[in-house]
Amino acid sequence: MSRYARATRSRLGPRSKVRSVAGQAFILQLLLTLVLVAAAVVAVAADAHKHSSLDARRRSLAVAETLAHSPGIARAISHDKPTAQLVSHAEATRKGSGVDSVVLFDTHGIRLTHPERPMIGKRIVGPAGLVRDELSGKTITETFRASQGPSVVSAVPVTNADGTFIGGVSVGVKVASVNSAVDHRLPLLLGSGAGALALATGGTALMSRRVRRQTHGLGTVEMRRMYEHHDAVLHSVREGVLVLTEDGRLLLVNDEARELLRLAPDAEGRHIGELGLEPHLTELLTSGRRVTDEVHPCGDRLLVVNMRSTDRAGDPAGSVVTLRDTTALRVLSGRAEEARERLKLLSDAGVRISSSLDLTGTAEQLVDVAVPRFADIVTVELLEPVLRGEEPEPPYEPLVPHRTAVGGVPPEAPVFRVGERVVYASATPQSRAVQAGAAVLQADPTGTAEWPPAAYGAEARHLLDRGVHSLITVPLRFRGVTLGLATFWRTRRGEPFDEADLAIAGELAVRTAVCVDNARRYAHEHATVAALQRTLLPSGLPDQDAVEAASRYLPAQGAVGGSWFDVIPLPGARVALVVGKVPGQGVHAAATMGRLRTAVQNFSALDLPPDELISHLDELVIRLDLEHDAGSQGSRITGAGCLYAIHDSVSGRCTMARAGDPGIVLTRPDGTVDIPAMPASPPLGQGGEPFEAVSLSLPAASRLVLYTNGLLQGHDRTVGTGLDLLRHTLKAEPDLGPDETCRSLFHTVLPDRPSDDVALLVARTRLLAPENVAEWEVPFDPAAVAPTRAACARTLRAWGLEDAVCTAELVISELITNALRYGTAPVRIRLLRDRGLVCEVSDGSSTSPHLRRAATTDEGGRGLFLVAQFARRWGTRYTSYGKVIWAETALDDR
Repeated sequence: MSRYARATRSRLGPRSKVRSVAGQAFILQLLLTLVLVAAAVVAVAADAHKHSSLDARRRSLAVAETLAHSPGIARAISHDKPTAQLVSHAEATRKGSGVDSVVLFDTHGIRLTHPERPMIGKRIVGPAGLVRDELSGKTITETFRASQGPSVVSAVPVTNADGTFIGGVSVGVKVASVNSAVDHRLPLLLGSGAGALALATGGTALMSRRVRRQTHGLGTVEMRRMYEHHDAVLHSVREGVLVLTEDGRLLLVNDEARELLRLAPDAEGRHIGELGLEPHLTELLTSGRRVTDEVHPCGDRLLVVNMRSTDRAGDPAGSVVTLRDTTALRVLSGRAEEARERLKLLSDAGVRISSSLDLTGTAEQLVDVAVPRFADIVTVELLEPVLRGEEPEPPYEPLVPHRTAVGGVPPEAPVFRVGERVVYASATPQSRAVQAGAAVLQADPTGTAEWPPAAYGAEARHLLDRGVHSLITVPLRFRGVTLGLATFWRTRRGEPFDEADLAIAGELAVRTAVCVDNARRYAHEHATVAALQRTLLPSGLPDQDAVEAASRYLPAQGAVGGSWFDVIPLPGARVALVVGKVPGQGVHAAATMGRLRTAVQNFSALDLPPDELISHLDELVIRLDLEHDAGSQGSRITGAGCLYAIHDSVSGRCTMARAGDPGIVLTRPDGTVDIPAMPASPPLGQGGEPFEAVSLSLPAASRLVLYTNGLLQGHDRTVGTGLDLLRHTLKAEPDLGPDETCRSLFHTVLPDRPSDDVALLVARTRLLAPENVAEWEVPFDPAAVAPTRAACARTLRAWGLEDAVCTAELVISELITNALRYGTAPVRIRLLRDRGLVCEVSDGSSTSPHLRRAATTDEGGRGLFLVAQFARRWGTRYTSYGKVIWAETALDDR
């Protein structure tokens, strides 16, 4: 505390409680105004009460006399129906005069009129004396207290021309009705009082303001106390204060400013140029300009200077200067800024490193964060098992990691190449860090030691010429397992690494190790699911002659989806083309895809039409979903899609049905591109609606393109845009084969970032030559078996299949005999020469034959057994008119 503050504190006493003169005058005027307003209100209220009763008496009497002496009143009272003639006149008088009631009565006191109609015909009521005077024909005016408050009633008799009393008029007025008029004057009175009070308040405020401006609102005692307080504060604050006159003389200086500027005791009153200050400070203080937070050196200190003019509102011209010592604050600020940068580095690292589930991407994110904010060069190396998704096991000798990411290396430096395997000797910091499981700091800030160590290797020596002087190498460890290591390098441009940097590098390594382990686990799971999917998808397309087919599958980025395709050969020179999609990703989607693909193959073995097959598949999905808990996540199949098409190379017909969104596009040989109009059907598992099939006649060399929506839809593209691009590509390249078409579509139509995995199947149709097809109508007679068998044998010999005639005759004979014995007309037989010889016998019955082993005593039942023994394959398929039993025998040249 300064000597001025100590002296002032000893003189401080209790604060005066005396109000200012302006305040006392204002309170006096306020009280006077309130008394005057209250007196005026009381006087008006008393006068209103006095005159309201008198006014009510005069008004009621005047109305009563006027009505009683009105022409026709006496005649109306004497009429046999006085009420009818008087009611309207009385009501008009009451409303026009503003009284409360007008009542006419006869000599018996019976009311002839009244404002309330139910009261007409009843006797008048009131005080007995008043009623008696009214019926005696006297003119009276009385005041009494009724239920509605004080009221005045005036009664005037009505007489004939001869003066005979025939009735009377009674007029009533409530005193409150008269008072209401007086009450309307009270707001005016109160408003006038408020105006007077406001005027007095304004005058007092103006007077008080003038006094405060002259005395600053203080009396002598307060002004003395204010000066003492301000003097104490001025010399106690930790900030220098100087007050300068306009000509640059020092008017006032506090203790802090004396100490900061090292001023002499007699500095006050002298010119700034005479105080021995540094030239730049002298120039600044005498400039008189506005200064805000300018930093200036003063000896070994850094001073923050603020300067403002005092020439405001008539104040004396001059300036006030404040000085603040920031030497220690700058040091603390630098440390705080360094700590803040480190915290921000760790925060950014936590966000960016965890943004990827890819091993390489995670390592690259660490490099991007650390260069150049923490190190000039950073390398990240992972152990080989980690790259395979496995967990490394100690010992880690010899240390041969895989360099995964590098950052900050000059382009001309022939070291630290990404993708190579690095061999570290046991004496290198990297090997020592991995063996110890802790970070290793190696630095040569003085430049006197051997740097880098000879054991470190040749590649670091290549960086010596580029100024590398220190490194930190940290193992990437998670749950006690070393996954790799990160090495941070600094060059001569920055300070060498220290212990604080060692902690930062360790924190970066910990966060990176967690993310690397997550990426490793994800890679392992992804590899497992991908392997499962590869086993469930077709490894190749089967050999068949109905179509020329090619396919492509592209998994989703970073995930495995549930799309699949299939080509299934069918008997009768036919083939089934399938494309499907299961919702979701991961193991469940891959396993479900395998189940549905197996189901489609099994249903195809039954040779079902496309619409029936899709219906059976829909029922299967519903049944599988019912087996799972409805609340379990990711286990439902509902929403899967499937497109199933059958191409018949004999007739050229293609029949197809669809559930969900897999699509198909048709390209005809002339180059026209068409999208078959297929009925919209819900995805599998929703049920409730039938599936419909569409049949098209396709010429040879037509292209069928079956796909899932992943081919068309991406993150920046809709399905409609992708479909237009698909049609344009197919139309522009009409002569491409299936494999070239797949390659072209993946190159031009596939989005850069598909929204899902992609299954694509392209088939170019073929037709079986007419000379390889023969058919006959078989009479429904057992005797027709032999001629038909002979005709078939002749055809086979004409096809050059002499070696197959014997077996074919046996099969044909048994199939025709079975149709004639157990079926119904019509019966037809058709021979197809394809990869094998196919014999088809159709009849009008839908009864399915069954293969059985006949007993020794049975006379029949051996036909189908013989067919199964001699044929390579046989089976039954149903048609709209019956069934077809077919058998395929091998040809020697196939």
